[in-house]
Amino acid sequence: MLYPIYLRGQAHLLAHENKEAAEEFRQIVGHSGIVLNFSLAALARVGLARSFFQQGESAKARNTYQQFLTLWKDADPDIPILKQSKAEYAKLQ
Repeated sequence: MLYPIYLRGQAHLLAHENKEAAEEFRQIVGHSGIVLNFSLAALARVGLARSFFQQGESAKARNTYQQFLTLWKDADPDIPILKQSKAEYAKLQ
């Protein structure tokens, strides 16, 4: 699947290469028909939101976090990535 692209995006985030990270995550989000029911589609949105935030693009980050939170609105609230994303989103408010 698109897992190697996701890992490259994560590596770019860790290296503070935010534009490159955003490009990788956009590839996954842009193929929603392929990853529609795969958790990687939602996780790529979190990565994309984080890359936007680190680039100082708060409005884009907020919108992307909202997309993720909408996708996972019925998820178990104790999932760590969901907790982290809600906390990061709250900082943007």
